[in-house]
Amino acid sequence: MAAAKGGDEAASAEICRRYRGMISWKARSYYLAGADREDIVQEGLIGLFKAIRDYDFSRQASFRSFADMCVTRQMITAVKAATRRKHAPLNGYVSLSPAPDDEASHQSMADVLAERGIVDPAEMVVAAWESDFIRSGMAESMSSLESKVLALHCDGRSYREIAERLGCHTKTVDNALQRAKRKAESQVLLCRAS
Repeated sequence: MAAAKGGDEAASAEICRRYRGMISWKARSYYLAGADREDIVQEGLIGLFKAIRDYDFSRQASFRSFADMCVTRQMITAVKAATRRKHAPLNGYVSLSPAPDDEASHQSMADVLAERGIVDPAEMVVAAWESDFIRSGMAESMSSLESKVLALHCDGRSYREIAERLGCHTKTVDNALQRAKRKAESQVLLCRAS
């Protein structure tokens, strides 16, 4: 252990070999959204390397118990970080309508479709139809509040700013964004099914 803590790569590799089974066993208990079990194992290995780096020989705890705790914490941190990305689709939005001239930083759906390199006229027609289908379906299905909240959120406003501007609670803003997101997803699925 002292050699691994001192930077000996062979000693670190031996510790990883010895603890790999424990890490794989622990990985079965966790689910990481958008990843496979090997990703959780990798997080466990990161926790093991942190344990090697941070272990204090003067403490009463054995290295095994300290490593177990570090591996578990690393896996839990990875799972929590993955679940915090629930608003990622709204944060990385693409405008369905053309952006005003003063907001050159935002892309419209037409810009995204053009970036795909669509040169076949039939594909261009289909892409335009899909864009119109999604845009009109969202306009019909969303309430006035949902539309306003989504537009303000897409402009980079925080929940608090949106709530103050619309005269409602931040929880109302969150609920409206979640409904808008579900409606947008259903429009995309309807478009794909058509």
